[in-house]
Amino acid sequence: MANQPDSVATLRSSPLPPQGSNAVPELTGGWPLLGHLPDFLKDPVLMLSRGWREQGELFRFRLGPREFVLFTGPEAHDFYFRAPEDQLNAKAVYQFTIPIFGRGVAYDASPELMDEQLGFLFPALREAAMSRFARIMFEETTRFADSLGEDGAVDLPVAMNELTVKIASRCLIGQEVRDQVDAGFADAYHDLQKGINTLGFFLPRLPTAAHRSRDRARRKVAELFSRIMAGRRLSAAKPDDFMQALMHARYKDGHALSDDEITGILLTVLFAGQHTSAVLATWTGLELLRAPSYLERVKDEIRDVYREAGAMTLASLKRQTALEHAVRENERLHPPLIMLIRKALKPLRYKDHLVPAGTLAMVSPAVSHRLPHVFADPERFSPERFDPPACEDKQHQYALIGFGGGKHVCMGKHFAYLQLKAIWTVLLDRFDFHLDTAFPAPNYGSWVTGPKAPCRLSYHRRSQASIVQ
Repeated sequence: MANQPDSVATLRSSPLPPQGSNAVPELTGGWPLLGHLPDFLKDPVLMLSRGWREQGELFRFRLGPREFVLFTGPEAHDFYFRAPEDQLNAKAVYQFTIPIFGRGVAYDASPELMDEQLGFLFPALREAAMSRFARIMFEETTRFADSLGEDGAVDLPVAMNELTVKIASRCLIGQEVRDQVDAGFADAYHDLQKGINTLGFFLPRLPTAAHRSRDRARRKVAELFSRIMAGRRLSAAKPDDFMQALMHARYKDGHALSDDEITGILLTVLFAGQHTSAVLATWTGLELLRAPSYLERVKDEIRDVYREAGAMTLASLKRQTALEHAVRENERLHPPLIMLIRKALKPLRYKDHLVPAGTLAMVSPAVSHRLPHVFADPERFSPERFDPPACEDKQHQYALIGFGGGKHVCMGKHFAYLQLKAIWTVLLDRFDFHLDTAFPAPNYGSWVTGPKAPCRLSYHRRSQASIVQ
């Protein structure tokens, strides 16, 4: 399916609705005052999927007093992700992140300033940096594997969260932060993670226990980062990491970033590079364990690649297409962010429907990734769908949207793929695993959707590893 030309997208997003535009069809089953909130809180994906089956690619629903419209499918995604900021605006929605990231950065900055801030980091994601990251990922995962012993059991979501915090903090922020992970940073970061929740989306300043812990953690992280930056300035140390890149950066008008701006940008990047990766790493392990034939294909690939390569490098990880396709299939089946939201600042016309100004416009990877006309047998775990000649994700630019799309596509997407491949390469090379509990259901109580507890794996160390230390 070809991408829509820009001229068509612009025509469809005209802020001046023509006469005869139809109202967006409404999902059935709403309650007085509450709207569809009870169904949404119980199982948002089930509710949104029902809306697509009933009404098609565009429908509206209400969560309490707030009106939402869901855009579903590649063509609707194309319209959604191409719409300019003055029509569909992300900043107006993600104000709940300000207590975490801070003032003057991310969604508290203008789109132009946010682009400038994130632009400081792009050089640190080039090929040379990714080569260095691959080695760090191997070292951290090997250290984790060595700590497990010969046999035992592990709580997979907890383990993946701890491991990805160590990898992302060392790769993206700096060795000094990695050194503080076990000395308080991990606990503070976890409290920040808990500050991103459904209640916080609607009422980010409500003085709940989670929000008070979030605010204390933000102050603790800011103090830690400021101490590290002060130490670097005194010692004239210049490590090759994101923190140093931001310390050297200058805005277009020539002034430097403040310590709090640097802290906020680093937290933004860390959340992008870690939180969703931990969840996706968990789902990847779970799905591989209940697909033994594909798991053997991945293990064969590991043996083949490292029989020749020996050590893990960026080049060796790029050769592991079977494992990458397993990661992408988990992105499809279990997208960490089940919905992406923007606010309509002006009336929008999509085909013959009018979306009023003030509506919260949404796309749902969890719904769109299971459309049967886009992905064959969509409920089945089938990484082969990404192999040639099928390449189902290539049908349309926005068939797979687990990392977003348009100008807000996640800049850490390729870092995440690399990280997950490195983690499961080392673990599958070192251990045989077995899921000790039933395959878990998604936990929709968190903004980033991982599996419900319990989620324990037993393991036994294999006699010989393929990857040279």
